[in-house]
Amino acid sequence: MKKIFKIMLLASVGLLSSCESDLTAINENPNSPATVDPGTLLTFAENNLFQVEGDNLYASRMIIGTDGEDSNQYYKWNEASFSDYPKTILNLNKMIEMGEASSNKNYVAIGKFLRSYAFYNLTLKFGDIPYSEAVQGEKGISQPKYDSQEAVFAGILTELKDANDMIGSGQVNGDLIYNGDATKWKKLINSFRLKVLITLSKKSKVGNYNISSEFASIAGSQPLMADIKDNGELKFADVANSRYTMFNNSGYGSSLYMADYFVNLFKERKDPRLFTFAEQTTGAKEKGLAITDYNGYNGGNPVSSYSDNAALVTAKNISKVNTRFYKDATNEPSNILSYPELQFILAEAAARGWIAGSPKTYYDKGITSSFDFYKSYVKNASTLFAGFDVNSYLGSTPVNFANASTLDQKLNLILTQKYMTMFHQSQWTSYYDYLRTGYPAWPLQPGVTAPYRFRYPQSEYSYNKANLQSALNAQFSGKDDIRSMPWWLK
Repeated sequence: MKKIFKIMLLASVGLLSSCESDLTAINENPNSPATVDPGTLLTFAENNLFQVEGDNLYASRMIIGTDGEDSNQYYKWNEASFSDYPKTILNLNKMIEMGEASSNKNYVAIGKFLRSYAFYNLTLKFGDIPYSEAVQGEKGISQPKYDSQEAVFAGILTELKDANDMIGSGQVNGDLIYNGDATKWKKLINSFRLKVLITLSKKSKVGNYNISSEFASIAGSQPLMADIKDNGELKFADVANSRYTMFNNSGYGSSLYMADYFVNLFKERKDPRLFTFAEQTTGAKEKGLAITDYNGYNGGNPVSSYSDNAALVTAKNISKVNTRFYKDATNEPSNILSYPELQFILAEAAARGWIAGSPKTYYDKGITSSFDFYKSYVKNASTLFAGFDVNSYLGSTPVNFANASTLDQKLNLILTQKYMTMFHQSQWTSYYDYLRTGYPAWPLQPGVTAPYRFRYPQSEYSYNKANLQSALNAQFSGKDDIRSMPWWLK
């Protein structure tokens, strides 16, 4: 595997729309232009975009905190930042320019895909965002307009279609994901197109795209990921700047524990993937219970106070997050889209009648391939999965797809198993799936609903207020509230 190098930025910090943290303002000396190999820019972008995102684990009822009230766990979040993406988007724009200048269309195609992925995350987090004028400081645009969320999604789908149409044979240096294999990139691009379309399941049309027919066309005619070897994932190495995202994270070592909702899904199904996610409780260790004894695992209630959950720590009756997530420098790869997730996307589409084929077949493949992933990357998997038979698991009462007759029952099974594959994976996907479908139906505090979005950054109020206010007026009657429903969920 290639090492992930620490990359010097092509230019000073790129901004979405302000000088602090936005998608616009880029300052670059025109008399001293930077010259960087496009492979270097690709390495930088991949290393940024494929990292593990931890806050969603609280919001998605997978982990809890015991030393203070986490805003993500208790749905008390406020504003978020644009700052995660501008440097990456700037470098991708440069990579696309260099690819076009050198006639290497693969850099253009991969750049368009990664740009699309970044904007996909941004629009789901906020709603309307700067898109067509984003990161255009070099062109004198310091206060970009906001594009409607529909326009952003339509633009993403067009960029992904263009990426699929142009990618082909040719050298791709600096590729940490597929080592320059354009065939695998094509599969990921098309699989991600399906992910975008299933995200829009509440819509019939987006721009000029008919959601269900576009999905069927791609699924029926384009190459897709064929197994876990095609996962869109970043592998880690035990060298500086290349280690697992959460390696040596102090919070993981001291105060992060499992949520009982998540743990109980696995205990109820006798699902040994639990042993790869969680540690035994201290009490279970002291009793000498086998590591594969489900009675040795317990979580805290994500809607209870952190002090109540801290009492479980004192009582030695709560499981910490598995130590491999913060003690293993390489651990497992981090995916933004995996083969198991693709199978659950196809299962949902089949259940909705968008494509032909049995949703059960896709569903079963999603589950089976998830087990294959953990067997491949968890170092003591042979012990943890000893005696486990996946076919018996697929036929068990809480898992068997044949037990579902209505669409709601089918979606519940599909989305629950999809959720069970996403511990430290796929970033915020499980949360967005919940907003979109209501499945799985995780616990909420009385009178509290899950937020639909984050508030816009304070920097936007300071440096791009007129355009921001126009966007708020168009979407939310002028109010920037976390429980204002964005277009994609209506």
